[in-house]
Amino acid sequence: MSNGITLDKTSVTLAGRVILSDLSLRLTEARIGIIGRNGSGKTTLLRLIAGLIPATSGRITIDGFAPTDRKAILPRLGILFQNPDHQILFPTVGEELAFGLRQMGQSQTQAEAAARDLLAAEGRRHWFDANTHSLSQGQRHYLCLLSVLLMAPRTILLDEPFAGLDLPTQARLARRLSALPQRLITISHDPAAVAQCDRILWLESGRIQADGPAAEILPAFTTAMAQIGERDADTDLAD
Repeated sequence: MSNGITLDKTSVTLAGRVILSDLSLRLTEARIGIIGRNGSGKTTLLRLIAGLIPATSGRITIDGFAPTDRKAILPRLGILFQNPDHQILFPTVGEELAFGLRQMGQSQTQAEAAARDLLAAEGRRHWFDANTHSLSQGQRHYLCLLSVLLMAPRTILLDEPFAGLDLPTQARLARRLSALPQRLITISHDPAAVAQCDRILWLESGRIQADGPAAEILPAFTTAMAQIGERDADTDLAD
């Protein structure tokens, strides 16, 4: 996994408020967790890396390319949103799976064949013509993951990947994610979701509070959150 994701003195200001401030990072590890409480800037960082919002200042690159270079980024970066309904665009599973490959230049026939092959390998051949909204929440979440995997990006961003899923679905998704060869960057407020990561970034008020191995960062984060919980946890947050 060469190059990785680089932020060089990168800041984001939205509606006159500084959300991320002067971040300089190089993300190359296979499993990276980004933690922080609500309002810390986690989701903004994810959206910045994904190219969904621009940096106000500084620079960000994905394997040497700007996130806005969509043609270059498609094979390098995928994203799994917390809510699958924010990601699914098409009425049928087959159309949803084929879309990303079509964006990468494959013909409709090639994309549909690849989608059918993937579903067959997953034991879900019967999903191809199914209506996406007939699937359960967990199934739609899994469909979004399959859509990303079909494009084979080098890095996958995971936004609270286990939120809203029941325990059996969480366990199945965790097993599938842990076996993937891609670099995974998991954004969560839950230490358990990132406990197996090689590196943890703790965001606080748009800055890096701590950066290091999970065994070092997560206990400190948990202790700090418990201390904040003894007070009014939201008084110092603007949102």
